[in-house]
Amino acid sequence: MAFVTRQFVRSMSSSSTAAASAKKILIKHVTVIGGGLMGAGIAQVAAATGHTVVLVDQTEDILAKSRKGIEESLRRVAKKKFAENPKGADEFVAKTLSSISTSTDAASVVHSTHLVVEAIVENLQVKNELFKRLDKFAAEHTIFASNTSSLQITSLANSTTRQDRFAGLHFFNPVPLMKLVEVIKTPMTSQKTFESLLDFSRALGKDPVACKDTPGFIVNRLLVPYLMEAVRLCERGDASKEDIDTAMKLGAGYPMGPFELLDYVGLDTTKFILDGWHEMDSKNPLFQPCPSLNKLVAEKKFGKKSGEGFYKYK
Repeated sequence: MAFVTRQFVRSMSSSSTAAASAKKILIKHVTVIGGGLMGAGIAQVAAATGHTVVLVDQTEDILAKSRKGIEESLRRVAKKKFAENPKGADEFVAKTLSSISTSTDAASVVHSTHLVVEAIVENLQVKNELFKRLDKFAAEHTIFASNTSSLQITSLANSTTRQDRFAGLHFFNPVPLMKLVEVIKTPMTSQKTFESLLDFSRALGKDPVACKDTPGFIVNRLLVPYLMEAVRLCERGDASKEDIDTAMKLGAGYPMGPFELLDYVGLDTTKFILDGWHEMDSKNPLFQPCPSLNKLVAEKKFGKKSGEGFYKYK
């Protein structure tokens, strides 16, 4: 009897697993909103792995620039991937580009897509307005995902009627090279949606990690407080920024010191993240404003992209 019971339980368990897997969405058609560095990178890796992609932005000029950037990036990838086969490299580039179409009208292209990935400006109101509008045109099965690195996924999901089909899909820059994707599950995200996004990330050749909808997810939640503590260490006069950078590179094996990394990421970007967290939890000591960071941003010294941050680059 025990044997029969075990067989029955095992059979039921296998059937349940199979049923759950059958319910997952096989994502093959992807719409990427935002033709900037991140959006173009996501479009590139999706197209290069056999997905049909529509890249959306506000103007044809932006999209032309995005497509040119994707082609240049693909040629760099192809040169390494097909080092001994120039013809194969050209075919790879041509085939990938043929899988990417562009549009300036997001509402007209989301009706048949499996997944919408948003990669626009880090502004809650702008993102919410976009998702609210697209929610009216997208098919019922379509999953919405945001590439935000700092905003609360739940707040974005609440702008739609598909909270169970909404999650975070946080890629890292540069997308074609960075293997990590953070898949963010809100309390409302269905298991079907979550597993579909894990499978999609793996299909892109990425290594997904799961995280709840907590400020900064995994990487930024650990990274930003570390960066800010380095700045505070310097503010107190305990060590110079140069010695702090040297110490973390030689002592911890980091490829860049915290001040070098801050300048690379962008001081304005880091301040935006920190300010958002402080607004959510003003009593958290890790989220407190940083005077020297605020001063540099006020002076338009954003790091490498502006020519000066904690260091000078001109």
